Amino acid sequence: MMVERSLEGWSPTIGGGVTLHEVVDLAFDYRGDVTIVRSDGTEVIGYVYNRNRDVPEPFLQLFDPTGASHTFRYAEVRTVRFTGRDTAAGKSYEAWLRRKTPAEESAPPA
Repeated sequence: MMVERSLEGWSPTIGGGVTLHEVVDLAFDYRGDVTIVRSDGTEVIGYVYNRNRDVPEPFLQLFDPTGASHTFRYAEVRTVRFTGRDTAAGKSYEAWLRRKTPAEESAPPA
């Protein structure tokens, strides 16, 4: 059986076996808020809705809790922490199937 793992709570160290490109891609797929830690130490919380690493200056975009959009060049990002609740955790097709199967087995025949 495959165990689902969430990124919730993960605070990666860029260069410690993981690249910023990889972390930003994971943040884009993450269904929760993240905290962008900038090179100057400032932090911005929000939901990553866009990124592009195939341009001369790769960037990511996020909505902060007020709905304002922010754009950050990868060059100004130290790391991305997965600080928000993972709203998709446990909601995969496999998780649904595991919940459904025991219910069907205990249901009376039609």
